[in-house]
Amino acid sequence: MTDLPIKIIRFGITGGLGFCIDFGTTYFCKEKLRWNKYIANTIGFSLAVINNYIINRTWTFQSHDPNIGKQFLLFLLISILGLLINTAILYFFHEKRGKHFYLSKLFAVFVVFIWNFSANSFITFHDV
Repeated sequence: MTDLPIKIIRFGITGGLGFCIDFGTTYFCKEKLRWNKYIANTIGFSLAVINNYIINRTWTFQSHDPNIGKQFLLFLLISILGLLINTAILYFFHEKRGKHFYLSKLFAVFVVFIWNFSANSFITFHDV
């Protein structure tokens, strides 16, 4: 069993990769394909979630729970709540406060990182 600081570091590294997937996809869909910024944000976030579940299950939390479907569903639900938090922060700071879109997104990702680690530690991977 890995201790908490190592889990946080691993979760952060995994999140960093997810961040690159999220930002890269969001940028590509918004800037190159000219899709709506919130749709682009949702797509980027979703691809990052799939990647992050696989890596967090195997590396960060080293889960051997045989009920992968249930575990992924919990991870997905926590991520969807994270997406709602992410989108609300993005909307508030970008639309209502006039802050730069990507600066707002960066702050949203930070807040959601804290939410996701805490919720996944206590709910999704609690038995590890």
